[in-house]
Amino acid sequence: MSPVVDGLPLLADPTFWPAHLADLYEGMSPEEFGVDGGDADAMLARLEDKSAWPVFHVPLAGDHRIVVHYNSGEECTTADYFLTHPDWARDLVLASADQDRIGPGLCWPELAAILDAPESAAGVTERHARLLLLLPALGDLGITDEAAAAVVSALQHYGAPQDCQTLARRLLSGHPMWGAAPWHFDPDEHIWICDGDHSPRGSAPQLPAEQRAAWARCLTPSQRGLPCL
Repeated sequence: MSPVVDGLPLLADPTFWPAHLADLYEGMSPEEFGVDGGDADAMLARLEDKSAWPVFHVPLAGDHRIVVHYNSGEECTTADYFLTHPDWARDLVLASADQDRIGPGLCWPELAAILDAPESAAGVTERHARLLLLLPALGDLGITDEAAAAVVSALQHYGAPQDCQTLARRLLSGHPMWGAAPWHFDPDEHIWICDGDHSPRGSAPQLPAEQRAAWARCLTPSQRGLPCL
């Protein structure tokens, strides 16, 4: 059994964010987050500890959740992103930076729609934490000024300086394993479709139709008022 530990307490530590997002700002310094580089390196080593794999639960509507699971294998450590529901026979991998290279798993309209947690939910409920935690699964060529402003606000919430706009734009440019991709909205299924080569969100169904419809209602802004299951 993998040595899973609850990662929720880590989110209050400002050094978690430059460690968690390290792949997204390669070439820039952890000091851009307003933290000491040595402290950020220490947190990164903690995330790569093979004896304790942090896991985070991001609650969504209708008992859905996105699970962020650190996985420290023999050669590397990855953070994998899964969409889950208690009634599903299998989870959907949204993004994974392992050798299979799966992603992106979210577009900006979906991520913006789930920043606010359902009432009385447990897990990662603070909107700034939800945004930054899920950023590595994002890859969208249609990033707006609204998106950049939201990331700036989240970074500043965790101690980044006022002039962190360049960092925010870098974090929104997509994971280096798959980059940013174009998305389009399917009006028949009411779901966003990714045109990226490595995305699990392409036109080929990754889930049964009923589950795809449930997910659409949870993640698509215009559909969130409907029951998820």
